Amino acid sequence: MSIFTGCGTALITPFQKNGSLDEPTLKKLVRRQIEAGIHFLVPCGTTGESPTLTHEEHLRVVELTVAEAKGQVPVLAGAGGYNTADVISLAKELEALGVDGLLSVTPYYNKPTQEGLYQHYKALAKAVKIPIIVYSVKGRTGVNVEPSTLKRLAAIKNIVGVKEASGDIAQIARVIHEVPESFDVLSGDDIATIPLMALGGKGIISVAGNQIPGEMANLAEACLNQDFATARAIQGRFADLMDINFVESNPIPVKAMMADMGLCKAIWRLPLVPPSDGALEKIRQVRTQVGI
Repeated sequence: MSIFTGCGTALITPFQKNGSLDEPTLKKLVRRQIEAGIHFLVPCGTTGESPTLTHEEHLRVVELTVAEAKGQVPVLAGAGGYNTADVISLAKELEALGVDGLLSVTPYYNKPTQEGLYQHYKALAKAVKIPIIVYSVKGRTGVNVEPSTLKRLAAIKNIVGVKEASGDIAQIARVIHEVPESFDVLSGDDIATIPLMALGGKGIISVAGNQIPGEMANLAEACLNQDFATARAIQGRFADLMDINFVESNPIPVKAMMADMGLCKAIWRLPLVPPSDGALEKIRQVRTQVGI
């Protein structure tokens, strides 16, 4: 299997009350993930509030994750943006830190064409030797990576997969049909894990993995083993959790629940703010309901 199959958790970034990085808590969260049996770790993605991290903080979060993982699980570090030169610079620094791969979101705001996307990722792949996972999430970036573009990108040796968060099952099916079997198609939505993997996808980069890493790892393993009855049972138990994580913008709900669980402090960086009272009540109700 590829090192980026199964379940990888899109890690939150914990902060202190003064807004600085909470390094001791980050280390504890990484250890908790590994002990629960997670397959790989994804620091500094959207769930990690990467847009509000300074360059130095971004590198530090990844450095701590790599150090705490101690090679026990692969680390797929976030490295995306709308300036190709800047993305390449960051990618080289992350490669030097010893990450196992890069998760690179499509350029946002400047909305490149499909040819622009291809050239962007081709340039990134040429600049580093480690594997790259393309991250397609049109709802956040305004840009969709078409199946035909992914087919072209899959021909580049170190572009090894895609995190598909379009929410479009028909597109996901077309992607899986177009790319080689060795190319890892990963779900970007917890709730879509089973249908994506039933179509031939290889796993999930999970938000819910922050709260229930062991259960999400078990769900992904069941799908890889074609045991969809077990996978459905796990998803059935935690479907409301997967939904409530998006009652407001991610990572507001997941961080609120984790704070309620005593795993981190309830602190976000602007422009993210704490959940509304109504949303927080629903988050706590779901936590009680699913028994975590």
